Order: sequence, then C-alpha cells, then structure tokens
Amino acid sequence: MGYNKINAIPLKYHTMPKFIIEGGYPLKGEIRVGGAKNMALKLFPAALLTDKEWVISNVPALEDIRHSVGLFQSVGGEVGNVSAGTYSLRAKDIRPENMDPNICLKIQTSILMCAPLLARYGKVFFSKPGGCAIGPRPHDIFWAGFKTLGAKIKKNKHGYLLTAKGLRGSKFVFPWISVGATEAMILAAVLAKGKTILKNAACEPEISALADFLNECGAKIRGVGSPTVEITGVNSLSGGKCKVIPDRIEAGSFIAMGLAAKSPIKITNMNPDHLDALWSSLSKCGVNLDIGRDFVQIKPDSWKKMKGVEIRTHEYPGFPTDLQPPFTVLMTQAKGLSLIHETIYERRLFFTDMLNNQMGAKIIICDPHRAIVQGPTKLFGAKVISPDIRAGLAMVIAGLIAKGKTEVENIYQIDRGYENLEERLRRMGAKITRAA
Repeated sequence: MGYNKINAIPLKYHTMPKFIIEGGYPLKGEIRVGGAKNMALKLFPAALLTDKEWVISNVPALEDIRHSVGLFQSVGGEVGNVSAGTYSLRAKDIRPENMDPNICLKIQTSILMCAPLLARYGKVFFSKPGGCAIGPRPHDIFWAGFKTLGAKIKKNKHGYLLTAKGLRGSKFVFPWISVGATEAMILAAVLAKGKTILKNAACEPEISALADFLNECGAKIRGVGSPTVEITGVNSLSGGKCKVIPDRIEAGSFIAMGLAAKSPIKITNMNPDHLDALWSSLSKCGVNLDIGRDFVQIKPDSWKKMKGVEIRTHEYPGFPTDLQPPFTVLMTQAKGLSLIHETIYERRLFFTDMLNNQMGAKIIICDPHRAIVQGPTKLFGAKVISPDIRAGLAMVIAGLIAKGKTEVENIYQIDRGYENLEERLRRMGAKITRAA
C-alpha cells in the first residue's frame, strides 16, 4: 500500500498556549464525536504482535497519538499516513531495547508496549510511564500478571528489565479491576503457549473492540466484555484493517457541555449504548434527551428542571471516572445539592478548588473522594489551569457558561484528549480562541 512516511515526532514545545473564552454565548448546531482515544492508543502496542501491516482509521489527531507514533517508531515500527485519521502500522524490524524513555514519561499507555515486545522477543527494557497526575497507578499488577505467564522482572535505578523464554498461558485474578492491566495481559497472552484465563477483568467497550479486531487477525479471545476472559495462544497474527470506535467520553463531555450552556445541541457519530450510566444519572436529574441510534439531541429547555443528584464513579458499565469532572461542572447549574463520589482516583476532585476560589462555585470537598456541589450558582470568568485532560475540558465548560472572560492555561493537557477543540466549539457559536 502506498502511503506517506511519517517523520519522527518532535517532542519539545516552545510555546505554552492557552484558551481565551468569552462566556455566556449559547451553542447551536451539531458536534461530531471523534475516534476513541482509549482504543486508538492501544492499537500501536498491539501492532507489535505481528510483522504484517495493519491499517487503522478514525484515529483522532491528539498529542497522545503523536507520542504513540513516536514510541512505536522508537523501537523500529514503521508508521505511514494513508489519509487524514488513517495510519498504516508495521512492526517488521523491531529493536525492543530502544523504547524511548522520554516518550514513556509522557503517556500512561507506554507500559502496554512491554506485553507484545515480551511476547514476541522475550526481552524489553522499560523506564516508567507518564500520563495525568490524578492519582497513583501502581505497576505491580502488570508485573504480577506477566510473572504468571513466565516473565522475570529486574528493577534498577533506570527502570525495569523484563525477560522471558517463551510466555506460557496461566490463570490470573486481578486484585482490582484495571483497564490497562487487562489490556496488557490480553496482549501478552495472545502469542503465549496454551490457555490464559483472566478473572475480574475490566469490561470497557474499547477493550472489546480491540479484542474483536485481534480475533479478526487470528487471535483466539473469548469472554471480553465480561469479568472472565479466556485467551488461547496462537503462533502468529495476520494483517488487517480496523476502524476505531466513537469516543464515549468525548460524547458524554459534549452532552454535559450542551446542558450546562443551556443549548439544544446535537451530538453525532456516537454509540449511546456505551453511556447507559450517564443516561441513568441524567434521568434522575430530570433532563430530557432524544437518544437515537448514533446521536443524542438535547431537547430545548430540558435543563430547566435539572436538579442535583448523587453519582458514584465506577468501572464500566458504571459511571465513568473520566466524565466526573464535566458532570461536576454541570451540577453547579442544577438545583439543590449533588454528591460527587470519585472512587477511582484520589486527586481527580482537586480541580474543584479552582471552580470555588476563582470562579465562584459552591463546592465542599469532604475528603479526596467526595464533594458536595450546591447549585445553581453563577460562575465568573477567571484565570485557571488545566491540571489534566478531563479537568481541563471541565474548565473549558465552566468558561463557556461563566460571566466574563476565562483564560485556561496548560491546554497541552486538553490537546492530549480532544481534537481541535476550539475550532469545533467556534463552529457552534462559542467565543473561544487559542493564544500563545
């Protein structure tokens, strides 16, 4: 297949852009949901399982995707740009010891590279992953899983050396539900000898979509989408084509944005079946939505009777932790009290300090995992910062509904998870610009 070769990805940033938002303008029209970040990122390490070509489409143009491209290239992977949002990946002449530690520090999913490299080459050196500063994400669960498959792990001051003389299937029970560890064990077990059984596995739609594609390429994976996954190892995988599923987190964030901005917008190119917990919570709030096969329309005035509600984040199919920040901003506009119980990450509620101290919200942080939101309250423009991807989007929503001008700094974090956000919002009538 002919394609344009992608050059090495530059990782130094010479400017620190920010968003400048003039609040109070209603949104109108439609906004299309992009490809799922949390699936697309996993296709780069998965492509290391075979030397055949994969073509992946509907890939969002995000900073984390750029880093994934760079990390894949650092070990010798070939990346071609077929067209906008479509890439060709091939892992033919791989150097597993060359994983770039500087890129590893920028994305949490870098740890997933260990699984296919260990499975195919029996050796990999890994420094440590980066990602959002929303709470500890211990690596022990990954190492414990790899060890059950026969890997040996040595730690030194620079990182971890993983070795294996051929991985062998085994049974592994996750001590707690972990999306990343579930994906890592699936990737490691696909080429392992014999059968692997995973219990207490994560059930996210992005994992199911990844497994479905691996099966199309010759893998033997059963039970994905349930707590018990069974993988029978195969000798090799074939090439294939994969379209990334719609991003359910982006879809849910845009719905919260439309409701907070009191705007009857339409969110398209999404899968409503992936957001049942959100629909349940919004129903309790008194919100009226038109939910179609691949769209959601916010009905006019559906926010007028919106009242406070309790949410508790949980692994899928529960309320997504990644939707908690935009939902918290939404609850500042609901009548009465809302209890936000963040069970996954202990630092994910810290962004509410900015909503309180700089923008006029009334939120009581009970402890690192619980906050009480009193609404409705008027928000006021201020200078704030984007501490992570999801809180960054929440601050943008706050700026859209606040009185006056809001400046959101450190929007590199937002660019990691939302493609061309300001352009998409301007097309809907938002007054938002990017400035150096």
